[in-house]
Amino acid sequence: MARAWEDFAAGEEVAAGVRPEILASWYRCRDRYEVDRSLDAAPGARCEDVHGVDNGVVFTTLGGLGALAGSEVERDGAVVTVTDGEGSVLGSWGDPAAQRRAELHNLAPWSSWSEDSTGTNGMGTSLEVSGPVTVTGPEHWCEAFHRWACAGISIRDVVTSAPVASINISRWNASLSPLTPLWLAEASRCVEKEIYRRAMVETDKVWTEFSKKSGEVGVPVMAMDRGGNAVAANEAAATLLGLADESPILAGALEPVQRWTPDIPGLSDVVRWAKERAREPGQWSGYASLPVGTDGDEMPVTLQMVTDANRIVGMLCYFGMQEGEQYAGTSEPVVGSVPERIIGIRNDRLVLLAPSEIRYAEADRNIVWLVTERGRIQASTRGLDNVERSLAPYGFRRVHRRFLINLRRVAELERGIKGELFLITDSRSHEFVPVSRRHAPELRRILGV
Repeated sequence: MARAWEDFAAGEEVAAGVRPEILASWYRCRDRYEVDRSLDAAPGARCEDVHGVDNGVVFTTLGGLGALAGSEVERDGAVVTVTDGEGSVLGSWGDPAAQRRAELHNLAPWSSWSEDSTGTNGMGTSLEVSGPVTVTGPEHWCEAFHRWACAGISIRDVVTSAPVASINISRWNASLSPLTPLWLAEASRCVEKEIYRRAMVETDKVWTEFSKKSGEVGVPVMAMDRGGNAVAANEAAATLLGLADESPILAGALEPVQRWTPDIPGLSDVVRWAKERAREPGQWSGYASLPVGTDGDEMPVTLQMVTDANRIVGMLCYFGMQEGEQYAGTSEPVVGSVPERIIGIRNDRLVLLAPSEIRYAEADRNIVWLVTERGRIQASTRGLDNVERSLAPYGFRRVHRRFLINLRRVAELERGIKGELFLITDSRSHEFVPVSRRHAPELRRILGV
């Protein structure tokens, strides 16, 4: 591993035997973040990294877990650290001798351990991927940390899927217990229960506001959560968007997993703009002209924020209504900018894929395979949920618990003898992607069949 690290840091493109998630992290550190591998201490946290007040309850819960774990791992000579969603350390607990050694590397409160600051490490790398991450010895990007073994996991917002915190266990010059990733996964679930509870309180607020306002105006209305996912729509909006009668949005998609990302080009950009512009959320509204409906004709779409204690928890989207500040559009792309690429691994080599090259993605437990014109290529990150977040903006949809499909590559549909539905992306290769019964109605709507 040390030899692979040396070769890669020197500019080699092949690092044999390196785990895909570590190799992908090394590429980010070397080529995107340009982290100095001779760094021997983490830099101080940037002032803008201080976590928001609305996450206070989450960090209180996480801090309690960290303190509890710290007392447990103290006899093993380990340190437990908690960070915010930007990788800034908020607290540390554990063996006093290990903590003193950790402080030599600034593994202490108000230091930054994000990948772009400190390279591959348990905390920073866990914020880039889903699930527990272990980083041992020379897997760390910075040589000064090569005698540490660490494992971290991110805690994610159930609405936006963005990381809000991480928890990490580190040990000097010794391996971690094989049970560490299991404990981290349980700790993450415990904290995410609190995030889920708060998300449901937000949903109640959005649903109440939608129920009140949708009857006051004579236009199609859709309610969205703060991540821009549809929570509810009145019948006029459902008809405009071509939603099926059994769509959960009509009855109210109260559970985050039920929500639907509106297939309206440019809407996600407008949502981001609206949240940035709404400095006084309860008094702000804005509009943009967007292609809506099956015919794609542009119409004005107005957004109004739904708030709770002056904090944005969602928004109402009025179709055909023009009110408030006008959206000016995004700036022109930078000349010579690199197009988006998806990272895959084959034979320990990084493969850069355009999303259009990928026909579908198939999960084999926690490993995800990307089926492309260049063959089957392993995704650089584990977990189908994580891959789905990367591919969703490019027209990919979950059609089965093990499959994502590139809707633009669907060439044929076939029914099984028991009514099953299969998608075919390449008739020459006889590839059949199964569609589960739960996803079939929405998929038929999208494909117009």
